Amino acid sequence: MNVDILWSNFLGQIKDELTSLSFETWFSDTKLYRLHNGKAYIIVPMPIHKKHLIDNYASLISDKLLAITGSNYELVLLLKEEIQEKEELKEESVKTTSKYLENSNLKDKYTFENFIVGNSNKFAQAASLSVAENPGNMYNPLFIYGNSGLGKTHLMHAIGNYIVANTNKKVLYVTSDQFIQDFVGINKKDDNGTNFNYVDFFKDKYRNIDVLIIDDIQFLGGATQTQQEFFHTFNTLYNDSKQIIISSDRSPDDLKLLEDRLRTRFCWGLTVNIFPPDFTLRKEILRKKIISGNFEQEIPDDVIEYIASNIGTDVRQLEGSVTRLIAYSTIMGGANITLDLALEALKDFISKGMGEKNDIHRIQKIVSEYFQISVEDIRSKKRSSNISFPRQIAMYLCRTMTSESFPKIGTEFGGKDHSTVMHSVEKIENEIKVNKDLANIIEKLKKDIGIV
Repeated sequence: MNVDILWSNFLGQIKDELTSLSFETWFSDTKLYRLHNGKAYIIVPMPIHKKHLIDNYASLISDKLLAITGSNYELVLLLKEEIQEKEELKEESVKTTSKYLENSNLKDKYTFENFIVGNSNKFAQAASLSVAENPGNMYNPLFIYGNSGLGKTHLMHAIGNYIVANTNKKVLYVTSDQFIQDFVGINKKDDNGTNFNYVDFFKDKYRNIDVLIIDDIQFLGGATQTQQEFFHTFNTLYNDSKQIIISSDRSPDDLKLLEDRLRTRFCWGLTVNIFPPDFTLRKEILRKKIISGNFEQEIPDDVIEYIASNIGTDVRQLEGSVTRLIAYSTIMGGANITLDLALEALKDFISKGMGEKNDIHRIQKIVSEYFQISVEDIRSKKRSSNISFPRQIAMYLCRTMTSESFPKIGTEFGGKDHSTVMHSVEKIENEIKVNKDLANIIEKLKKDIGIV
C-alpha cells in the first residue's frame, strides 16, 4: 500500500478517537516516511512531538497500524532534517560501498534472498545471517563445511554482499588458491631489487580489511609457508575483532594437512555443516531455477520430481539439468516438456553408474527378469495384469527394501502418483498374508536383489 494513502487512512481513524485540539496539535502535521524491516518511520514537526507521542500515544499508533496493515511495527519518530541527513549518509555509503564491492571479489548475484533454505542448510543459513548482521562480534570465525555444490560459496558471498550493502566495512573474498598466489608474489623483486612493495601490498590487502572470506581452505594443505602466513593474518584480524569466514569440504578435525594451531583456531567461533539437500529441497531449488529463468514452457511436476530423484545433490548439477532440458526441448523444435522428453534429454547427464547404484533400478530389473517383461513395461502406463501385478510387486519391494519415499518411487515408475504406490504396497502386503505362493516369490526376489 502507498504510504501516503496508508497514513491518510490512519489519520482518519485517529481523528475520530481524539479531541480536535489533540489531533491538530500532535497528529495533523505528521507524515509516514516508510515501513521497513518491522519499523514505522514517522516524520514529526518538532522535537517535543517525539517524546509526547511516544509517552502518550504509542499504543494507539501501534494498534491502528496493526489494524490497517496486519503487522506490528516499532515506532521511529524523526524530524524532517534527520531524514535528510540519513539520505545524505546513505548516498555517501552507496558511493563508498560500491568501491568496496568493486575490490571485494564478491558476486552480487549471491544473496540471502535467493538462497533456498531447507532442513539440510537451515542452521548454516541462520548462522551466516547472524554474522552478516553483526560482523566481528558473532561467531568469529565462522567455519562452513560440506561437500562441493551444496551452497557454501553462495552463503559466503551473501554474507559479504549483506555487509557491503549495510555498512561501510571493507570486505575481501578470496579462494585459498588466490591467497597462495599472493603470498608467493612476496618473493618477487621489484626494480630496486627488493620485495618491500610486494610485502606492503600483501599486508594491505589482507590485513587492512574488516571482513576476510576465504573459500576452500583445504587447499592450503601442504603449503607450509603459506599456512604460517595465514596463521599470522588470522591472528592480526582476530585480535582486531575483524570478521573471518572460512569454508572447506570437510570439518576442521579432518583437515589433517593443516597445522594443529590453525585447526584449533578454526574452532574458536562457530563450525556449521551444510548437508546434501533432501528430496523436497531439491525440488524447491529446481522450481526456483525455473522461475528465475523465465522459460516459455512450464515444466510439469513429474519432470521436476524425476530430476530431483536422479541428478544427485549437487546444486550446480540440479540447475544445469534444467538448462539442458530446456535446450533439448528447443533443439527438438520446441517439443513439449514431458517425462519421456526428460528421460531422453538427461540420460547422458545423469552420472555414469548411477543406474547401477540406484536400488530402485536394480529392483525393477530383477522383477522384470523374473516375470519376463521389460523394464520399460514395468515403468510404463500399461494396465494389463501381466504387467500391472509385477509393477505392484516391484513397488512393494522398493518401499520395503529401500528408504525411498512414495513420491520418489512413483517418479521412478514413469511418474506415478504417490497414492498409486501406497495402494500397490498395501495390496501386496495384504496378499502375502493369505497367498503363500506370492510370499515365496517375494522372498526369492528379495534374495536375488540382495540389498543390504
